[in-house]
This record gives sequence, C-alpha cells and structure tokens, in this order.
Amino acid sequence: MNAVDVETHMFIRGEHFLRKFDPMIQKTMTERYEAAGVHIHRNHSNFKKIELIRDGKGKDRLIKITNNDGTEFEVNELLWAVGRAPEVEDLRLDIPGVKLNPSGYVEVDEYQNTSVEGIYAIGDVTGQAELTPVAIAAGRQLGNRIFGPPELKHSKISYENIPTVVFSHPEVGSIGLTEPEARQQYGDDKIKIYHTKFTAMFYDFIPAEEKPQNPTEMKLICAGPQEKVVGLHILGLGVGEMLQGFGVAVKMGATKKDFDSCIAIHPTSAEELVTLR
Repeated sequence: MNAVDVETHMFIRGEHFLRKFDPMIQKTMTERYEAAGVHIHRNHSNFKKIELIRDGKGKDRLIKITNNDGTEFEVNELLWAVGRAPEVEDLRLDIPGVKLNPSGYVEVDEYQNTSVEGIYAIGDVTGQAELTPVAIAAGRQLGNRIFGPPELKHSKISYENIPTVVFSHPEVGSIGLTEPEARQQYGDDKIKIYHTKFTAMFYDFIPAEEKPQNPTEMKLICAGPQEKVVGLHILGLGVGEMLQGFGVAVKMGATKKDFDSCIAIHPTSAEELVTLR
C-alpha cells in the first residue's frame, strides 16, 4: 500500500518483523520498510478498542483504533495479521477420537498417522510447516507409502531444511538454522559466519542515492571443522529463484568447500554465495 502512496502504519509486537527469520533479515527488512515510508510502531502490545466510525468504500470508510496507552488512529482500512487457527470443528474429529494438541492442531507422527488407525492428516491442519508445497509433498509421500510398491512403505517427508521465501520488497529467502539457533545447537566456537551486502548490478543505472533502497544481503552459517552449511539466508532481487537451487545443496549436506568449488556465474547476484570470504 505504501508503494502506491497510501499512508501505511505497521504495529509489531517486537523490535522487528519477520521474527522467526535470521536477525540479518529482520533488521534489514525493518529498516528498508521504514526508509520506504512505512510507519512502524514497535513493541506494540495490543489495541484497546477498534470502532467503525463510518462505513463505506475507500476513503469514505473510517475506523478508529485506540491503543492501550490511549493514543488513537483514524484509518480507512485495517489488516489484522495475527496468525491462523486450524479449522477442524466441522470435521467432528471427536467422533472417531482423533486427538488434537492444545492449540487445536491434529496430532500426527512422522508418517502423518493420527491417533486413529486409518485416518491421516497433512498440511496446515497439523501445524508443522504451513506451506502449500509442504502439504503437497506430504501427500505424495503418504500416497507412496499407502499405495506404492514395497520399497516405498517407509516414505515420509522430512521437515528439516525446508526452503522458505517471503515475496516482499525485496524478496527474502531462508533455509536451515538462524544464527542464534546455530550458536545454541553447536556452540559459538563451532560456528563461522560468512556475510555480504551489496547492490545488485540490475540497479547499476539508477541514481546513486536510490541504490540503498534496493539492498541484496546474504549470510552463510557454517558449523564444525568441515564447515557444513547449516543455514543460508538471502534477501534481494530474485532470491526465490536462487534459493530453490541452493536449497538442494543444503539438503544434501553441502559444506563451504563444496560451495567454493562451484564456478561462479558472472555477472549474477547468486555468484556471491560461492565466492564468500
């Protein structure tokens, strides 16, 4: 909305948005949106009251928002992005006895079996990784296991190292552990970070003062003496396309040496990931 000259306010519960992503992504994206003109209200607890003052469309509609501290905002539209809950009530899962977890998601094991034999659950309703391709992959593996040949009877999806992209401006891509997660899992002395930040060549011909508005930033998180790549985080133009390929490498257990051994494709942004020092 801000990009089409609409005054936009974002109320977030912490210092940065995209809280589950690597701190590099959180910091750069929050700064980028602020620099673009989005009004970000940090450490926001909740709204005390929301009132429809005047109904209508577009500017004719008026909503008053009152914060817990008494401050007020009048807006035309309100987008409430506070997560989702599983919609299972109409399924009457209590009749066969399918167990739900405390958050209302269907409990499943690693093979998508529910607590009742012959009833399976995949996708968002299990609360594991709420992404469409994950549900598709889980369904395929379940189909292989139930209807496939004997060699597929143990087929199951791996929920580790799932590549994730946010189609924001700029795009964000992530796979594996964040830096805090890696340090907690392996220890500070076992982690090495490779990082770079630059402006993609696509923007070479725009005015110099506009280049900071289009950052590209990359981080490799490596663990152990072999420097296995346990986290890869990128933001910038076209990173969704980049991550699909690099995601395969991370899933296969690639090391920093493996990345370095790949000849760079020049001139691209992706070449930075195989030339990091």
